[in-house]
Amino acid sequence: MSQGARVIHTGVSSAGPAAPSAAASSAGSEAELVDGAYFRSCTGLLKVAQMISLLIGFISVNVSPWTDTSAYSYFQIVTMCDLVMILFFYMIHVFRIYRKLTCVSWPLAEFLHYLVGTILLLIASIVAASKSYNLSGLMAGAIFGFLATILCVLSMWSSYKVSCVTQSRSK
Repeated sequence: MSQGARVIHTGVSSAGPAAPSAAASSAGSEAELVDGAYFRSCTGLLKVAQMISLLIGFISVNVSPWTDTSAYSYFQIVTMCDLVMILFFYMIHVFRIYRKLTCVSWPLAEFLHYLVGTILLLIASIVAASKSYNLSGLMAGAIFGFLATILCVLSMWSSYKVSCVTQSRSK
């Protein structure tokens, strides 16, 4: 049996060391585990800002003395669930998991998460603000909840543009 001709790349030519080609540099970026550019991107920084504001809102409500346990427990549950989901999508982008799991439409999943999470966060922030009764920690939690809501609306708009507008133009 005859095997086909094989090409062996040594990286050294008769003229000296070979310069790195564009294909080799793109293959190196594909093999990297972490997407370093996502850390500095606008969407990455927006997710970090959302996580920080949700965490500050949660901590503010958690350390404040309050009597209406149902309203603030709802706020704490919504902020922690939203924080965990944002962290999940952040890790999906940082570790490029979306390239491996192509059976899921990640932009659409992220858009639906932001749609539901933003509505729940807005309701929780309104309830927390209405029940604060001049307690500074609870008011701070509600303010950071509203800030996180605004940041989530911005992310929802950007994920809408990616998932819906881009897909409708490509068809």
